[in-house]
Amino acid sequence: MANIPAVDGVTPNSVNAFVRDVWPLGPATDSCIEVSGRHAVGRILVDPATIRPGGFVSGPTQFALADMTLWFASFGAIGLEAMALTSELSIRFVRPAIGSELWARADLQSVGSRNIVGSVTIWTDDETKPSAVCQGTYVTPR
Repeated sequence: MANIPAVDGVTPNSVNAFVRDVWPLGPATDSCIEVSGRHAVGRILVDPATIRPGGFVSGPTQFALADMTLWFASFGAIGLEAMALTSELSIRFVRPAIGSELWARADLQSVGSRNIVGSVTIWTDDETKPSAVCQGTYVTPR
């Protein structure tokens, strides 16, 4: 996929500041690590409260990171738009997630005037061994 720059002014720092402003009860740490016009990388520190028996990071935690990282990717494509909303998101868990950091990479396959379609891969310590893969669609405001 071609390297497409993010919309002017969209950087990891601007995304994190924007998210803190529009979603004050959201992630406590800067979660957007990388953003371009067609991808984003997100990261969260795993809260011990989200660990299931066996030391596995919970599914809802992985789902939330996938959704958030796809949101970040939408910013790179259309700008900082709080009302880009999840239309659908599906997740398939492929192996247990064990670790203190959870990572996600969202890649956009289609950016239209109304819909943004992307896929997300989630992992802990080795990107080549994903714990989950996702596909989703964001709807942009009119």
